[in-house]
Amino acid sequence: MSPSSAPDLTARALDILERLVAFDTTSRLSNLALVAWVEAYLDTHGVPHRRVPNGEGDKANLMATIGPSIPGGVVLSGHTDVVPVDGQPWTSDPFQVTPRDGRLYGRGTCDMKGFLALALAAVPDLAAARPQKPVHLAFSYDEEVGCLGAPDMIRVIASELPRPALVVVGEPTNMEAVSGHKGITTFRVVVTGHEAHSSQTQLGLSANMVAIRLMGVLCDLAERLEREADPASPFTPGHATLTVGQVQGGTAVNILARECVFLFDLRSPPGLDPMAVLEPFFEAARQADLAMKSRFPHTGVAVTRRSHTPPLAPEKDGAAEAFARRLAGDNGPARVVAFAAEAGQFQEAGFSTVICGPGSIDQAHQPDEFVEVSQMERGGAFMSRLVDWAARGE
Repeated sequence: MSPSSAPDLTARALDILERLVAFDTTSRLSNLALVAWVEAYLDTHGVPHRRVPNGEGDKANLMATIGPSIPGGVVLSGHTDVVPVDGQPWTSDPFQVTPRDGRLYGRGTCDMKGFLALALAAVPDLAAARPQKPVHLAFSYDEEVGCLGAPDMIRVIASELPRPALVVVGEPTNMEAVSGHKGITTFRVVVTGHEAHSSQTQLGLSANMVAIRLMGVLCDLAERLEREADPASPFTPGHATLTVGQVQGGTAVNILARECVFLFDLRSPPGLDPMAVLEPFFEAARQADLAMKSRFPHTGVAVTRRSHTPPLAPEKDGAAEAFARRLAGDNGPARVVAFAAEAGQFQEAGFSTVICGPGSIDQAHQPDEFVEVSQMERGGAFMSRLVDWAARGE
């Protein structure tokens, strides 16, 4: 098998991409219909597969191995879920691939069903090549809501498979090797107040007013993180970022709010402990909780960590980065990205890991999301070289 098969592989990938995009796998929904389709596809090529489900049984990671059960293989990893299209001004059906001007529009074409389609398109070539080294597929769920699905799958890979040599996570990087990303930690804060007429503040306690003060602490922290940014940081922006993403509170303008709920995230570069950064906020929340309970015992502040995804730290002489650069024909500078991904979770489990996939993060999560056909062609060449590598057993 040689890189000359790349056009055929790319053509298969484009057909597969149409099938994958047609499944609405928005994170709030199940991904099992897509998983079942992929399983049937793998069955036609005699490839064994395995589900790693969530606790409720309505979502699943999917694993498969093409080649011998020996150490030293490569993991191709990506997530099956996509972000919502609600309220976005799409000019075409988001769940149908629409070709236009050298681009393929549709939800997930870029983030990141394009990579999944390329990996699946390589399956028949891999099966025919009788590979000397295994190629593992590792498709996750719920990446977009906190990288919640991958950890269970990674534990299975680490404990039950012959140890892979490296992991390629196919987030959109324009088919260039990315060796680092920020981590993300998300929190949910519930402030419970005591309702009363808004003219009688002495009789109640507004959850909204307490929440505003706590969000003010987060704003102060965000400004401090920006001021204290490392000028040598390779990230853009260079500092850790802290934002409040959702706020819900109150029932009417003239009622002291009984409850206010807000969610926030902290995106930290490698080497920065998010819990230590947030200690001033945690202390403010503790003090607010005590003060509220001194007036009304049933009130207070509850802070819950929703998710934690570790950063991906650049590896000195990293095997995964060198592998991806060779297959992608990438001789460019070292690169890092500000978004978080499952790559940090693989690295935390001890695997050399790199990010490399088709498309640009600039198109991810947008209305009229697209991947350029030229990016899929570059991905097809990457996968064709992967087939050649596996067949030679280097």
